Amino acid sequence: MTVDYIVSSLPPLAFDGAGAMDDAAFGSLCNGVDFSKVAAKWLDLETQIRNAICEERAKAQGKDAAKWKRAAEGCSLYWRNRAAAAMAERDTAKREAAVDRVLWDAVEDLVPAASPLGVEALFAYSVRLGIARKRAKISAQEGGKVFDAITAAGKIDL
Repeated sequence: MTVDYIVSSLPPLAFDGAGAMDDAAFGSLCNGVDFSKVAAKWLDLETQIRNAICEERAKAQGKDAAKWKRAAEGCSLYWRNRAAAAMAERDTAKREAAVDRVLWDAVEDLVPAASPLGVEALFAYSVRLGIARKRAKISAQEGGKVFDAITAAGKIDL
C-alpha cells in the first residue's frame, strides 16, 4: 500500500476526541515506512518547544534553565512564543491542554504543502494520534480517583 493511500484512508482525529485506532492497527498500516528523516526534524522542533517550556518553568521558580535544556539545531521563534504563551496559563489542566495544542499544531509544520499525503503527513498523524489518546484518558473522574488514592495513603487514623 502506498503512503498517500494510507494517509487518505486514515480516520479523522479530534484534539479532545478518542484516538481513532490503537497502536497495533496503526503500526500494521505503517509497516515498512521509513520515518527517520521526518522523525529527526520532529525531534529538533519538539526539543525547541520543550526547551521553551523548560525556560518558562525555570523562570517561574527563579532558576536557570541551562542544565535542563537540550541541544537543538533550529530556532523557531513562533513555536517558542506559542509554548511560552501556553505556559502562562495559570490553571494546570488548561496549561497542559495548551501545551498539547502547541505540539498538535507544530507537527503540521513538517508536512510540506506540495505533498500533503506523504510520509510527513503519516508521521504527523502518528504524533496527533498519541496526543488524542493521551487527552482521551484525561477526565475529572479519573483525576478524582488518583487524588483519592494519594490522599488515602496519607491519612492517619487517630
